[in-house]
Order: sequence, then C-alpha cells, then structure tokens
Amino acid sequence: MKKTQRLIALFLACCMVLTSCGGTGGAAASGTSGEGEGAGAGMKVAYVTPGATGDNGFCDSVAGGLKRIEEDFGAQTTIIENNNDASKYAESLEACFQWQPDVVFSEPYGFEELYTQYADKYPDTKIVCLDFVLENTAKTISSYTFISEEGAFLAGVTAALVTTSDLELANGEKKVGFVGGQDIPVIKGFYKGFEQGVAYVDPEIEIVSTYVGDFFDPVKGKTAAKQLYAQGVDIVFQAAGTSGQGVLEAANEENKYAIGVDSNQNGLYPGHVVTSMVKDLDGAVYDMFAMMMDGTYEANHLYTKGAGPSGVYLAIDDYTRDILSEDMIAQIEEVEDKIVSGEITVEQYTEE
Repeated sequence: MKKTQRLIALFLACCMVLTSCGGTGGAAASGTSGEGEGAGAGMKVAYVTPGATGDNGFCDSVAGGLKRIEEDFGAQTTIIENNNDASKYAESLEACFQWQPDVVFSEPYGFEELYTQYADKYPDTKIVCLDFVLENTAKTISSYTFISEEGAFLAGVTAALVTTSDLELANGEKKVGFVGGQDIPVIKGFYKGFEQGVAYVDPEIEIVSTYVGDFFDPVKGKTAAKQLYAQGVDIVFQAAGTSGQGVLEAANEENKYAIGVDSNQNGLYPGHVVTSMVKDLDGAVYDMFAMMMDGTYEANHLYTKGAGPSGVYLAIDDYTRDILSEDMIAQIEEVEDKIVSGEITVEQYTEE
C-alpha cells in the first residue's frame, strides 16, 4: 500500500526571545503565538530540547508538530534549546516553567532528575516525554515511545535489497553497515530491528556496526561511516542523532548509499540517501495535544506506536524513486503492510 508521507515543517514561522527568561542569557528559546481562535486558544505549549532546531531530524520534526498545533488549535508555542550544553539544562527548565505553560513536550536525556523535580513542583502542567520513559513521584508525566525496531526492520530490508542489487553504487559484496550514536538500549533496539530486516531478505548478508559515542558530533559520524565504507560496505543505516549527518555526508563523499533517521533526510544528499526511517514526532506531538483537547489524554501513561502514522515508517519520495526500482519499493511497502497487519512480528530489544 502506497503511503502518503506527511511533509514535515522544518522551521517555525518566526522566532522571538522568550521574555520570561528575563536576562538569563543561557538556553535559547524561540516561539510563535497562535493566531487562531481554536479550542486551544490561550493555551501555552513548550518544547524543551537538549539540542536545537535545524538538525534535520528529531527537533525539527517536533517543531513541525508544534506549528500545526498553532495553526489548528490556536495555541501559543515556544521552543527552548540548549545546544547540547548540559550547563544550561537547569536554567532552561526554570525558564520554561516560569513561562507557565499548560503543556510541556520534552526529550529529557541528561536531565531526567531535574524533570521529575519540576513535574512534582508543577503537577497541573501536562508533561509528555518524547521517545523516553520517565516517571515522577506525583505520577503526572506521560511518555510517548516508538517501536523503533519495526522502522529499523524496514531500513534493514532496504539495505539488504540495495546491497544485493545491481544499482550503480552497490558493490556486490553483500555487506551493509550500521552507525549508532551511543551503545545504549534505545540504539541497540535500532540495531536489533535492522539486523532482523537484513536477515529477512538474505541471512548471508554481513552487518558491520560501530558506535560513535556521541549524538552531537557529525565529524565523528563521518569518520565512523568512512571506516565502514572502507571495509566494503555500500550502504549505512545511521541512528546517531546529529552525528548521523556526518554519516550522510560521508555517503556523498565516498559515492555510497546511506539511510537517514528521525525525519525525512532524503533530500540532503540526492542520489545517496536512499530513504529515511522516520519517527513521526510531528504526528505524535499533534496527536497528544489533540487528545488533551478532547479529554482522552491520560497522565502517567505510556503511549507506544509502531509502524504506521504517528509511529515509524520509511520516507518514500521522489529522491527514493530516483535510486530504487519500483519493484524494490513495492517489496518494502509489502513488508511494511505485513508488519502493520501482524503477519510479520519484529522482536524488540530487551536488556539481558
């Protein structure tokens, strides 16, 4: 089944200084005010990230969801960025809650304890952790996670089809690569799904993997990918955050293939980025807010989505069609349908 892919809005309409930060001079904040008179008019929605927008990935996808919340519900939104500087985390959370938001979306990597403290202090604020599970004493935090293994399975199927094909940049060695940001459970989940997808097509394909130890260093990502390409790999799947941008750049420089992650990165290096495993953070953020508006949202609840809308999927667009044959795309979409229907069960990663 052909999937209609949602275009992710990469930039907010305008940026402004978050006035309630009042001269703190630390974490950056950008925001826009909802102009509509929808059900959410007058509500404030914040997103606090350890990174920054402009990453062509996680943050930009969340920003797309916030933009749609503004347009459809009339809410006011703001994004507080930390630019990967842990020294700003405490300040950024203080600025966020001084703004008195009704809703906070977060990715609390690195400041989990701070988040639980603020959640307990402000129990009336709805807090949703994205792609991260967190609980607080007051039981007010909810989490939205993705079954990344299912999306990574599709990436594995794609990589296997490419490396066993006669595509221009495939080398015939039946060897694919994986670059992870850090050797942690969530990234191990990506690898587990990828591994299963590769084996689904051809169990004889070799997977060469490495972890760069950093989600925010494209130079390390590029170095890691080039090492894999030098070992005979012709396509690399990256699950490495901003470091993964270096992987895509390496594919371009080495005239090889790569698979993006989190958002649709296909257009960054045309002819080299075959597809992207999208985590539909845009849809997740929008859906969570819509549930708050219609009264179906639950605090202290774990929301989980696998393959499909508001979950994980492969971005198949014109950039993909310029590389893959229609038959290859049809095979990928058939596998996706089987995962959604339950005909294919993808094993999830668990700690031993």
